[in-house]
Amino acid sequence: MITPLTTTLYTARTHTSGGRDGRGRSSDGALDLPLSPPGSGRPGTNPEQLFAIGWSACFIGALRRAGQKFDIRLPEGVAVEADVALGNTADGGFALAAQLTVHLPGLAQEDKQKMVAEAHQICPYSKATRGNIEVGFVIV
Repeated sequence: MITPLTTTLYTARTHTSGGRDGRGRSSDGALDLPLSPPGSGRPGTNPEQLFAIGWSACFIGALRRAGQKFDIRLPEGVAVEADVALGNTADGGFALAAQLTVHLPGLAQEDKQKMVAEAHQICPYSKATRGNIEVGFVIV
């Protein structure tokens, strides 16, 4: 089920040419990156790395929102490591899988668990991937 936007808060606009062997840039000039296939050794990043960074940053924002809900202050040193895997499927296609390692130093394990569970419900990247790719969490 698609949940329509009632208010647009921000729109990212980019232009990409050449695919995985090309270049991507944002309309505001903040990003201007060469692209290269994963494992090619050529200069540049790839869509999986960009997705991993975007999801990680967004997830930290969702953790902050979850903390507000539960009256838990997000600790210093909060971090998210995202492993985004690109692979083949049984039908010969391609798919992604992801694991987020969430670092919440100084919090009780029970608080960490509920913060991550709530953030996964709030985060737009989590919503976009839910039911579409394998997603796992490691909470430290």
